[in-house]
Amino acid sequence: MLVEKNVPLQPFNTFHIVAKAQTLVRIASEADVLALLANPEYAVQPKFVLGGGSNVVLTGDVKPVVLKVEIPGRKLVGQTSRHFIVEAGAGEGWHDFVAWTLAQGYPGLENMALIPGTVGASPVQNVGAYGVELQDRFESLDAIDLQTGKLFTLNAAQCAFGYRDSVFKHGAAVPVGPHQVLGLKDRALILRVRFALPKVWKPVLGYADIEKKMVEHQCPQPSAQQLFDWVCAIRRAKLPDPAVIGNAGSFFKNPTVTAEQCADIIARDPKVVHYLLADGAIKLAAGWLIDSCGWRGKSVGQAGVYEKQALVLVNRGAGSDGNGATGGEVMTLARAIQTSVYERFGILLEPEPVVL
Repeated sequence: MLVEKNVPLQPFNTFHIVAKAQTLVRIASEADVLALLANPEYAVQPKFVLGGGSNVVLTGDVKPVVLKVEIPGRKLVGQTSRHFIVEAGAGEGWHDFVAWTLAQGYPGLENMALIPGTVGASPVQNVGAYGVELQDRFESLDAIDLQTGKLFTLNAAQCAFGYRDSVFKHGAAVPVGPHQVLGLKDRALILRVRFALPKVWKPVLGYADIEKKMVEHQCPQPSAQQLFDWVCAIRRAKLPDPAVIGNAGSFFKNPTVTAEQCADIIARDPKVVHYLLADGAIKLAAGWLIDSCGWRGKSVGQAGVYEKQALVLVNRGAGSDGNGATGGEVMTLARAIQTSVYERFGILLEPEPVVL
């Protein structure tokens, strides 16, 4: 267990916001967590679990003990008649893990290529892109209770996955079928995640950007590797590289509305981008709503709306000299966007990142 004091967090958050952790503990194994909990100085202190820092906005120095998850490992741990069961340590980079699964001959995650962050953070957010969500490929995970030190395993149902949601984002009880499951926000640290990847693979298509690639390459049935490459190219064209321009990816969730609500919006704005979901609800494109309110390219201080994709907020400052965007500027911009969209469409956008 490596403990560091007054650690700059700018390298550990993709917004590149300047802040410090009063105490940072590097977690490379389950034993490190147990050692932390056995330490009387740290056991009783509030804790914040940090993965790749791709889904967090820091509004000041962090007082809780920051647990920087760096648990490695990638391996095939089993098979069924239909699936390869592949496991990754929580500290593995998500995109690198996706690329590794394809190289090993285990397709199924390619639509989620180039999503920033770590494997351990992926179930928390139920990450997803281009028609595939983590819950579609999830098998189980191992985690440790930060209050009791007990190891436990959760299946998909117990994780209570929803759209960019899970049991790990709630402090109160979460409904899972007819039962209530205790929320695990700030209570659990994910150690390992397992995925069930199909032996009989079929490409998940249907999104306009992917269909354009199919036409461009005259390839109606892409391989998993081709689909991976296309998704990477699409995302690179639309989204800023966090290594170059600080950002946290999509800042707001795409809201869902009833068919009646959508019809009302269409009557006023016929060009609204929307998608029919399996349950009959309608998902609206948050980026389109923001763009239609005139926010593309606008800024508050050094925090801005990305010119190529209004759903992404960016840090326009270099940040290394302390002149980049602050967390306060990012959240002021986010609240102004929420107000603008609500006043025009009657929809309150919900931010994706954790605000600390």
